Amino acid sequence: MFRCRANIGTLILLFALQGATVVFLSGWYYQITPCASGPPASKVHVLLLSSWRSGSSFLGQVFSQHPSVFYLMEPGWHVWSKLHSVQLRMLRAHVRDLFHGLLRCDFSGLEAYLSETHNVSNVFMWSHSRALCSPPACGLTPRGLLSNQSECDRRCDAIGLQGAHNACALHSHVVLKAVRFFELESLYPLLRDPALDVRIVHLVRDPRAVTRSREQSSNSLTADSEILLEHRSVPAAEVQVQAMQEICRSHVRINERAVRKPPPFLAGRYKMVRFEDMVRDPLGEVNAIYRFAGLQMTTRLADWIYRVTHGKGTGSRKEAFYITSRDAKDVSQAWRTALPFSTVRRVQDVCKGAMSLLGYRTVSSEAEQKRLDLDLLLPLQPYKFTWLPAQKDAPDQNKTARN
Repeated sequence: MFRCRANIGTLILLFALQGATVVFLSGWYYQITPCASGPPASKVHVLLLSSWRSGSSFLGQVFSQHPSVFYLMEPGWHVWSKLHSVQLRMLRAHVRDLFHGLLRCDFSGLEAYLSETHNVSNVFMWSHSRALCSPPACGLTPRGLLSNQSECDRRCDAIGLQGAHNACALHSHVVLKAVRFFELESLYPLLRDPALDVRIVHLVRDPRAVTRSREQSSNSLTADSEILLEHRSVPAAEVQVQAMQEICRSHVRINERAVRKPPPFLAGRYKMVRFEDMVRDPLGEVNAIYRFAGLQMTTRLADWIYRVTHGKGTGSRKEAFYITSRDAKDVSQAWRTALPFSTVRRVQDVCKGAMSLLGYRTVSSEAEQKRLDLDLLLPLQPYKFTWLPAQKDAPDQNKTARN
């Protein structure tokens, strides 16, 4: 009896000592390793899908400058540049596979597209990522502060991919911007992966404004337009219009797939954003985007968003990825005085179905186009549009609906 009581007492004492030890070590661990510096328990993965010249560089920076976000700007560019002669369908698969790794902070798939040095400075537009200009990738920008692209280019250009992996692992959100996906089906493996929490932000813009911006940056878009048009022989005067037709069709395909009877793994994981809504109410729209992505606005970010959308710039600079302080409302309406009505009418013809779906009012004359008091942005309506497959014997109204 005595031996049994002694054993029980000893066990109780040992359990008590073990509990005290765990409490002590836990407290010591959290003192030397604050929660904010450790890897997040789980990650949110955001794909920012858009098309060229639609304001995606700005929205990308809205994500990038957030202290919880690891951001890469168009890593798919590497695939298109390396495999420019490959069919568009195969390019989508290659980009998707690259994204699958990057969302998991695995940069090994990117090595095939980089030079032998495999430095982060070889990654397309790497300095647009605050996380790559901050510890542990680079000591330039303390976490929580906004990064400076020029300073990052100058002082953080000799870091290897391990630094990018370490930075990615420490952030709760991974955001990849892409302007080279023209449908959602090729992304289904990412959405089905139980290890990923993928959310899609789909940014659209008035096709007439996109056309005007593409004309300003036409040289930088030549190779992309060739791939988009699948290397077809297209008269030079028709390239921009036919490219816009494909872009408009892609927006319809993406939106319809996500909104009209989406597959179960896509439900609740898609949000469409119109550029024009964002420039009219930047803080309201960005707050809604942040909520969708599981992020919170900070005072520093709110101040930056206001400044960059309420500057005095005219938006006339031609560099494709230049971000500066401008009056965003004026920039969004610049096409109305800059484009000839003949171009506007042609774009409206090839994008009629998309403009109806996305809430962009058409104009019927040059006078209407230049009436800046006439609001061409319509409230979004419940889904009505139907995507129709191409048919040689389709009636005329169906041909219009497909545009």
